[in-house]
Amino acid sequence: MSARQIERHRTGRVGWLRAAVLGANDGILSTASLVLGVAAAHATHTSVVVAGVAGLVAGAMSMAAGEYVSVHSQADTEEADLELERTELKTDDQGERKELMEIYVARGLDRTLAKQVAEQLMAHDALGAHARDELGISVAFSARPIQAGLASAGSFVIGAALPLVVTAVAPQAGLIPFVAGTSLLFLALLGGLAARAGGAGVTLGAIRVTFWGALAMAVTAGVGALFGTLTTGT
Repeated sequence: MSARQIERHRTGRVGWLRAAVLGANDGILSTASLVLGVAAAHATHTSVVVAGVAGLVAGAMSMAAGEYVSVHSQADTEEADLELERTELKTDDQGERKELMEIYVARGLDRTLAKQVAEQLMAHDALGAHARDELGISVAFSARPIQAGLASAGSFVIGAALPLVVTAVAPQAGLIPFVAGTSLLFLALLGGLAARAGGAGVTLGAIRVTFWGALAMAVTAGVGALFGTLTTGT
């Protein structure tokens, strides 16, 4: 590898990957569970589809708003810490140099080298050095609220559309097994792809997502069937 080549690590994907996977997983699981619950309550095919569409729209908006607010709070915290660091650099420059030096000593450098490293990094970008090594804030992990919100909403819509399409085309009699089976397949594929993108075990990732997805759908369908029976009985 030449000196100018830059290694690409998976940590740079963490922000958008987490939001995208979470959104798609929630889209598949929540929509499939909603459809199964309504179908198990003996609703008409049209009512089941309408419920699925409503769940897709509501879920996408909820994911976007929730992710944006959550990540924006993180961004606000990071900015507050950076502002505090700016003030400390202006009022106690020597103390900040010593603090940075001690961080490098704790990481294994001897004091002389740690002092040289701290001096050079402070001269180059004092705030950046403290943000990275004292606060743990880096470009790869910095909060991006809009990006996270859009990724969550978009991926939720894509995920929710999969069981919704199956619901629309499946016959009334076989709707529950069709939606449940295909949704579990979608979840397994998503879990495997997410694990591969993150550098983890594909099989374990697929099994983990599928297990919890099956449990959630089974519980929702059971609740729907119970209330459907009670309603019919009354």
